[in-house]
Amino acid sequence: MRSSLPRTGRLVLAAGLLSLLAACNTAGRPGQYAALDGYTPDPTLKSASKSNLTGRVRHACTVVQARLQKVEEAALTAPCGCYADRTLASLDKGEIASYRTTGYFNDTATAKALTALDSCKLPRPV
Repeated sequence: MRSSLPRTGRLVLAAGLLSLLAACNTAGRPGQYAALDGYTPDPTLKSASKSNLTGRVRHACTVVQARLQKVEEAALTAPCGCYADRTLASLDKGEIASYRTTGYFNDTATAKALTALDSCKLPRPV
């Protein structure tokens, strides 16, 4: 059976179908920072000591890793301590200032945090 559409019409139709499939594929997935919509950072971060920041990062690590690995938080005390210490030690003043302002790591700090996860033998969150 021969198509009644000219070749350019078939190409436009194929491109339209591909873009529709791509849109359907990404529609259910939130953007990278969509989960941060409405998030307000803790105002005490701005004046928190470096040891307090390390404790916050350690606590966040134990919560996330316990859920990820399906183990008790207590089992992650040492590895998350390693992660928090290495991460905070590797951040420069600008990255720490960004963390204090936003409550999360910026892109360069995230790269350093992922390196710390690897060094401390913790799985990366997906």
